[in-house]
Amino acid sequence: MKTLDDLLNVAAERRDTDWENQFFHQFTSSNVNILSPDPQVGPDNWPYLLVESDMEAKESVQKILHWLHDKGIGLVLNPTEEYPDYVFTYGMIWHFKETGLFYKTIDQIKPEVVEIKQNSSVYYGQPSESFLPAYVRKILLEFFRDQGLLGVKINLLSDDNKNFDLCFSLESLGNPPVKEHQGIAEAISWFLPPHYSIVLISEQGLPPFVAL
Repeated sequence: MKTLDDLLNVAAERRDTDWENQFFHQFTSSNVNILSPDPQVGPDNWPYLLVESDMEAKESVQKILHWLHDKGIGLVLNPTEEYPDYVFTYGMIWHFKETGLFYKTIDQIKPEVVEIKQNSSVYYGQPSESFLPAYVRKILLEFFRDQGLLGVKINLLSDDNKNFDLCFSLESLGNPPVKEHQGIAEAISWFLPPHYSIVLISEQGLPPFVAL
């Protein structure tokens, strides 16, 4: 297997899934230098801890990730390059702490089934602690509170009992105009692993939503 330095020397256009898997393995086993003790706001307006790879570095990546997992902070590797070598969203970091993986395919969830109309049904359930830990909910609540939203509601919904969407109630989000939905969903997604499917949806005709 290639070393971290070998992997970081691979041109960006050649960094495929195999490269990423090797990179994750080597990076999480390495040490880095912390460039600033305080998180910095990135171009996307989210906070990130900035680190650089160095053969003589002393700070354990595993310890850094553990420290970050409940802080609502992302991580950027080698931000001094023209393009950073890797940007970890907060969602990737807490998911790694919980599962050892930065993202994965969603495991099947088995909630209740509720009939919503004749000849059709929707599967629903509430996120488990492993799916959405309490500390992540707290950080999401703080984010929404900063937007003036105090009663955000959620639900897990599926039409096949295999692939679930994490649904946020439009009513609890203040019924924003449709043109704002994508931006809101993208903002929420930063706090969650990349494989989570996020949907903004009206509660009407659906099983009861619960407070985040």
